[in-house]
Amino acid sequence: MAKERTPRQLARERITADLIEEGRRQLAEHGAAGLSLRSVARELGMVSSAVYRYVDSRDDLLTRLIVEAYDSLGDAVEASLESSATAAPADRWVRAAHAVRDWALERPHEYFLIFGTPVPGYAAPEATAVAGTRASLALVRIVVEASERGQVDRNPGLPTARMSEELTEDFSVLRRSIEGGDQLSDDLLLAVLVGWTQMFGLVSFEVSNQTRSVVENHRDLFDSAVRLTAAQIGLAGAN
Repeated sequence: MAKERTPRQLARERITADLIEEGRRQLAEHGAAGLSLRSVARELGMVSSAVYRYVDSRDDLLTRLIVEAYDSLGDAVEASLESSATAAPADRWVRAAHAVRDWALERPHEYFLIFGTPVPGYAAPEATAVAGTRASLALVRIVVEASERGQVDRNPGLPTARMSEELTEDFSVLRRSIEGGDQLSDDLLLAVLVGWTQMFGLVSFEVSNQTRSVVENHRDLFDSAVRLTAAQIGLAGAN
């Protein structure tokens, strides 16, 4: 049975949530480099020294915003996987990719907080690692589950690449860190990594308006691209 929280604990949680919400608002207005605890305190009607009862520093607040952003993105992608559990693997990959894109377009400042230019003077602690891998591991899970069901076809017509011994050793280490990673051959793992990075590259280009003068139908470009990567991976249902 969960222990009932005291009024003091509830008040602390509320104030901490207010600090994070104001930090998110300032992130959208000034960017991560412009985030200031003094400004956050002022907007909440607090003296700046009082903020340190709830967060240790500006970097602590930034870390909380980063973890929250990663978790929010992870929630979106994992929800996509749950809702598409019975769909063909290629369709699951495409839906998960669109979940990433939709989240980024709705929360561009948070997207760039976790995938944009590093904040000067800030080094992300290990606390961000677990949340930071949720979205990518969800994508890998699609391929692992498809492979377990015999729904990945790495036929001779699919592209392959020459790999160095150093890269295959890297893949061996990576494979051991993935649940069900023994299902991923070197060429399949390479195809997944290429598809993953291309997906986030397209999202970054769109959110930063880099494809504005290239196409008008950004969603259609993204959809076609992620369907192509699904086919390159060899996921069943790709067309």
